[in-house]
Amino acid sequence: MTDSPDTTSYQDDVAAGPGGAMTDDVGVITGDLTIRTAPGHDGHSAHVTVQYTGADEWYTLTGSPAPVPDGNLAAYHHNLLARIRQGGAATAT
Repeated sequence: MTDSPDTTSYQDDVAAGPGGAMTDDVGVITGDLTIRTAPGHDGHSAHVTVQYTGADEWYTLTGSPAPVPDGNLAAYHHNLLARIRQGGAATAT
């Protein structure tokens, strides 16, 4: 897990499992993805975007903004990466 420059957002590359990740913009995306998790303004939610690794376009992961249990954004991001690795049209919630 890599802290982004503002240290409150996280961005990592992940290989999506079978069925990939579900986006609001283009439906399911698969393959090598980059996931960015940023805190919501309320401190209890996360805005999650995803892109094909190396692409210019970012898409909203379905279910974003999502609630962040105990306000622990790092743990939420880590769990989200694991769910995307499993695939099955993973969402932010």
